[in-house]
Amino acid sequence: MNNLDYRLIAALDAVITKRSFERAAEQLCITQSAVSQRIRQLEKQLGQPLLIRSQPPQPTSTGQRLLALFRRVQLLEKEALPELQPDSKAHFLPLALAVNADSLATWLIPALAPVLKEQLIELDFRITDESRTLDLLRKGEVLGAVSTEPSPVTGCIADRLGRIEYVCAASPEFIERYFPNGVNRENLMNAPATAFDHFDDLHQRYLEMHFDLPPGEVPCHIVGTSEAFVTLAKQGVAYGMIPDLMIRDELASGELVEVIPDIRHNRVLFWHRWALESGAMKEVSANLINYARELLLT
Repeated sequence: MNNLDYRLIAALDAVITKRSFERAAEQLCITQSAVSQRIRQLEKQLGQPLLIRSQPPQPTSTGQRLLALFRRVQLLEKEALPELQPDSKAHFLPLALAVNADSLATWLIPALAPVLKEQLIELDFRITDESRTLDLLRKGEVLGAVSTEPSPVTGCIADRLGRIEYVCAASPEFIERYFPNGVNRENLMNAPATAFDHFDDLHQRYLEMHFDLPPGEVPCHIVGTSEAFVTLAKQGVAYGMIPDLMIRDELASGELVEVIPDIRHNRVLFWHRWALESGAMKEVSANLINYARELLLT
């Protein structure tokens, strides 16, 4: 096989994006049988399976690499069209980025604001824990990812952004109720904490490191947003690991206090993207890197 048939790859992309053959067929305006035939033809040409026919369908490792290439080609085409057809109507350029919730709640939007004001970009944030964002880049689902992993995946490059400092914070009311005589292993086991999701181990690692508390020993709210960490803490109903960037005013006013003063946790962030960047992604990357390096800790 000398050339890739992007019409066939588009069928694979539609199945993965729409998470079913039926919805892929609707998007492509063809039958489900035609979608299956195109994918089988592509698999035959490449000599290996590209799709795990599960529910929902998942790409194989080769399928992931093919989709990553296809989506980069799509981006390049959309960027080139205004130059090739100057009189054509300008369209928003979709950019899918994998980011962690804390970055999105603190520094990420201000970093991207200048680009969004100048370019027709449609952002698609895929929010997940910073330890798992690279999985989405490997699968070709996103063009860039904020991650704690320093080493880039194959075909990608990575730049260090800086450190986010986390504070274990609570309200004075919460401290008085759960830690009247200081923080120890026993009263921590009765004090409700917060976590982003069931994969979020930041709080657990903090407790394990300083109090030898194994996983599952403390009550913990699963909240799904960074803002909810702050709200729960300010309401005096939970404590948690919160970025210093989010609660500097509350700490300064005394509305929130450090559960254990002077013991903080840091996470180093890196910006990963495909090595062959398009014009829009180059601007996005430059703004993210420059802004983060100015704001975040070194």
